Amino acid sequence: MPTLTFLGATGTVTGSKYLLEAGGERLMIDCGLFQGDKDLRLRNWNPLPVAPASIQWLVLTHAHLDHVGYIPRLVKDGFRGQILASSATVDLAKIVLPDSGHLQEEDAAFANKKGFSKHAPALPLYTSEEAVKSLESFRAVEGMNPQEISAHFSLRCFFAGHILGARMLEVTVRENGTSKKLLFSGDLGRFPQLIIPEPAVPEDGFDYMLLESTYGDRLHPKEDIGARLAGIVEDTASHGGTVVIPSFAVGRTQELLFLFRELIEEKKMHSLPIHVDSPMAIDVTHLYEKHAEDHSLELETLEAQGIKPFSPPNLHFDKTVDDSKQLNDAHYPMVIISASGMATGGRVLHHLERCLPDHRNTILFVGFQAAGTRGKAIQSDAEAVKMYGHDVQVRARIETIENLSAHADYGEILAWLGRFPQPPGKTFIVHGEPKASEALHQRIAQQLRWDATVPAYLQQVTL
Repeated sequence: MPTLTFLGATGTVTGSKYLLEAGGERLMIDCGLFQGDKDLRLRNWNPLPVAPASIQWLVLTHAHLDHVGYIPRLVKDGFRGQILASSATVDLAKIVLPDSGHLQEEDAAFANKKGFSKHAPALPLYTSEEAVKSLESFRAVEGMNPQEISAHFSLRCFFAGHILGARMLEVTVRENGTSKKLLFSGDLGRFPQLIIPEPAVPEDGFDYMLLESTYGDRLHPKEDIGARLAGIVEDTASHGGTVVIPSFAVGRTQELLFLFRELIEEKKMHSLPIHVDSPMAIDVTHLYEKHAEDHSLELETLEAQGIKPFSPPNLHFDKTVDDSKQLNDAHYPMVIISASGMATGGRVLHHLERCLPDHRNTILFVGFQAAGTRGKAIQSDAEAVKMYGHDVQVRARIETIENLSAHADYGEILAWLGRFPQPPGKTFIVHGEPKASEALHQRIAQQLRWDATVPAYLQQVTL
């Protein structure tokens, strides 16, 4: 009988990995890094519970690191199969994975230089070169029509509304004359969307569904995002401060640029220097302009009018290290958008180290902060956070705009599920911290009367 094994994204929003087995073949859905608490991060260093060489295919929902960041290690440890994804996801992976390897090499080198690692020497999980090598296995899956992978697996994609290239995946599993249909939601986006199409509602029924639950226990505020964003920037600038935005390079940065352009064009915010200090975010912005197949109607209309959607006035792309360092010597009001989104690494750490101790500055979080991350600690009123081996005092103003999240809240998830023509035979609640997953589980059971459950890490079910 076919089986499904949960190799990640159970009890956490990171490390998405699901394994399907049928007829002696193995297909994995997503291959993400574990992030956050130390016990989660250590899983990245443990051998995968199944031999990578025994997996024939890997199919990706989208290109965020918690869904693709383990791929170079998988290939390094023996995976020789095909990696299937949308064209935009393939292009994003070409940016995201080498950058991840580079950052890990930098962090390991810095830890060795400063001597604050418990390991001697500190090593990267994989290198940039190994990440580039893994890209040889990628193949773009075009369109939304069903595609046969083998005698045991077929694949169909739907828009997920999360980031550029994000897809829900319908996988049909066949063995011994029977078939089962599974829907993997990946990360489910919002309603409505600024840049990309809204999440699709598949018309067919499913035997099983794996449903994300990042915001399964809360609703996003119904605030005016633009007014809030403009207010924070204007108030900080009036005190001579800098707004530092730890932002995901893929998706969130592009939405911020879109909003800043709108606010300035509509004279709802003064034009001041906006720095994107992330080589990856800069490259990704160009990909957002390239992949018209993932553009919303609003974006298509703007482009037809000759408007550059991601180019607010006074925009600066700081691609080099020297560009980034020069920002440390700038003492005028500005906005710095820099990765990583949860302040776990990257250039944003240098800006936080400089700006956190000054009450005139503002640190603005615009995305989910997972438990155990530096971003979560700052957001949770920590008096100091450890950075580069020493404590940095938190005196800056700390703000959060939750409504920019690329994840649907429980109200949006339930409304989306309510449009299904029939319920899946069984729904697995994944990709959420325990409280969020259980809350969504209860709501689905009580309001929709669906058969739902929250699986455990490494749990295997027979389909």
